Amino acid sequence: MADQWALVATELVKNFGSKCAVDGVDIRVPTGCIYGVLGPNGAGKTTTLRMLLGIIDPDSGHRELLGTTRPRSVSHRIGYLPEERGLYSNMKAREAIAFMGALRGLPWAEGRKRAEILLENAGLGFATHDKIKKLSKGMSQFVQLLGSIVHQPEFIVLDEPFSGLDPVNQGRLEKLILGERDRGATVLFSTHIMAHAERLCDRLAIIAGGKLRYEGSVDEARATLPMQAHYTPRDNDPALAALLPADAVRENGSWRFPVPESGMEAMLGTLLESGHGIAGLSIERPSLHEVFVALVGEKAVEEMEADAGEEIAA
Repeated sequence: MADQWALVATELVKNFGSKCAVDGVDIRVPTGCIYGVLGPNGAGKTTTLRMLLGIIDPDSGHRELLGTTRPRSVSHRIGYLPEERGLYSNMKAREAIAFMGALRGLPWAEGRKRAEILLENAGLGFATHDKIKKLSKGMSQFVQLLGSIVHQPEFIVLDEPFSGLDPVNQGRLEKLILGERDRGATVLFSTHIMAHAERLCDRLAIIAGGKLRYEGSVDEARATLPMQAHYTPRDNDPALAALLPADAVRENGSWRFPVPESGMEAMLGTLLESGHGIAGLSIERPSLHEVFVALVGEKAVEEMEADAGEEIAA
């Protein structure tokens, strides 16, 4: 595998009994990028990550991680935050991070030094000597996250890292992910929260029902749908609807519709001649949310947003 790819996986398939959890997924992660795996709960994201890391083997397909087809042989070069969280409750935060580094070959003394720096940089320096059982759920989860990167891995895999974090810790995590990318690491994370994927990812895969629905950059994903026009007339004449595309939707006194393939010029001329005028006009790219709806359907998006809302409330 060329150095430009930290990970290449093709046609991954995994069945559990009669259920196909992952059905022919292809993923290519460039070295040094932030890559997101986006999809609703139960989409097959965790199973995919575990196959990529060699925790479980695919029933068929090919995977190559950091130049080897045996992912577990390079585990010391990888940082992994699993979906299941758990630390020794009587350990202090610094010791818990150093312990996780030691499991990857990092000397204890160096692990403690790095742990103090990581906690301080994350705004958690006050908790350095606190036991895990005294920390909030979000803080203890963040300690485990720091433990997964203390050995400065080349490739970092985070399974639903934002799950259960309050907005403050979500912001800390976004900053940390960007910092690790700037350090030169490749970061792969799964999420069902589109805002994080849209803000952070250089590339992403959208998975639903165990199948790959899209793979590429965020900009390329948004380019799969036409540009959207937001038009505000100078009047509220109901007759205006007849001059707009049939799929135009009214939103709080304005209209929203895909930009026609022929462009906006002819339509704008008609609107001006009709006397409705133009009080406001903007043309925007579709959001990742709109792309996701087009690929997997409104129901899946509603379920993802409901799950995200429950996590924030918790």
